[in-house]
Amino acid sequence: MVDISKRLKSLPAYLFAEIDKKVDELKESGAKVIDFGVGDPKEPTVGLIRNYTKRSIDKRKDSGYPSYIGDKDFRDEVVSYFKKRFSVDLNPETEVCSTLGSKEAVFNFPEAFINPGDYVLIPNPGYPPWEKGTLFAEGKCFFMNLTEENNFFPELDKVPEDIRKKAKILWLNYPNNPTTQVATKEFYEKAVAFAKENDLLICSDEAYVDNYFGEDKPISLLEVAKENVIVFHSLSKRSAMTCYRVGFVAGDKKIVDAFKKLKTNIDTGTATFIQDAAVAALSDENHVEEFNKIYQSKMKIISDALKSIGLPDSTPQGTIYLWQKLKDGMDSVEFATKLLDKKIALVVTPGEALSNEVDGVNPGKNYVRFALVPTINECKEAAKRISDLKI
Repeated sequence: MVDISKRLKSLPAYLFAEIDKKVDELKESGAKVIDFGVGDPKEPTVGLIRNYTKRSIDKRKDSGYPSYIGDKDFRDEVVSYFKKRFSVDLNPETEVCSTLGSKEAVFNFPEAFINPGDYVLIPNPGYPPWEKGTLFAEGKCFFMNLTEENNFFPELDKVPEDIRKKAKILWLNYPNNPTTQVATKEFYEKAVAFAKENDLLICSDEAYVDNYFGEDKPISLLEVAKENVIVFHSLSKRSAMTCYRVGFVAGDKKIVDAFKKLKTNIDTGTATFIQDAAVAALSDENHVEEFNKIYQSKMKIISDALKSIGLPDSTPQGTIYLWQKLKDGMDSVEFATKLLDKKIALVVTPGEALSNEVDGVNPGKNYVRFALVPTINECKEAAKRISDLKI
């Protein structure tokens, strides 16, 4: 038998596939599992989007292969969305490209710019494909810890000079998964200045920019700068369209051009009728506001239950997550294991599993992540189980 590649061997199992496996094992044991592990919204995709998809399947019955870079109507709607939401002007022909959701774009992007030995600066904890895509491109990762002490912003001025000289890409992600922090304009301005000084591209993963609580809407990095900036967006969390696999990148023409060249050699594009559904989703803000109200209700239910057993208030600013700080001396694996007891049967993600250890420190060690995706009734049941927990 032909052996698998060294590159693939070097990777551990994908975290969320392992979580799914644990959920299946619990269910087989007869436990009534409530799964807060994977950020896959359980709220149904709204009727507006579903109906548009159904009609578009007939409309596109003889459309053939989809455009590699996205149908013009889709790219035009992305431009309209950015103008309305962020007051940012984009050229649909040169500054926008569709993607198969966000994960494939994030994972593949380093192949366009990274040569063996180049460094990529990555927030820690963070989304695994930032790291895995770098490794597949034969690059090296430099992890920047996000902690309560630095307000969950990477300390860019602490990146060593020798690493800066070898770095090509800086990843940012706000609202942040998993810490839930929301970026300020001042931080983005600092990041842009750092990138310019060190000749870096900034990749801004903005998958949660429309998931927020309160009146202040999170901003896009493109509101601060476009040169040497590319942003990654997805309809998955914004519009509960995880199974549709549709998103887009936007930004500096030179970077988007390189991504298009890469993409045309990897896939054939998002199904056109799915892009039509995304047009309907991007043109409607009402369902987004309703989803955010639902997430806020779930957040309060779970947060109140965790506070009732003596854990700190970790109310999030944005995303669909709760980055719950634990008591001093309690690590994330220990707490997550307690929740997996058959009588409790709650699945959460240990913060340690979302973080890398840097200089003997794992910034996720004292946290667990709740993905607020179960229904409100399931959250109420989970809150009862948490309230009975002895820690």
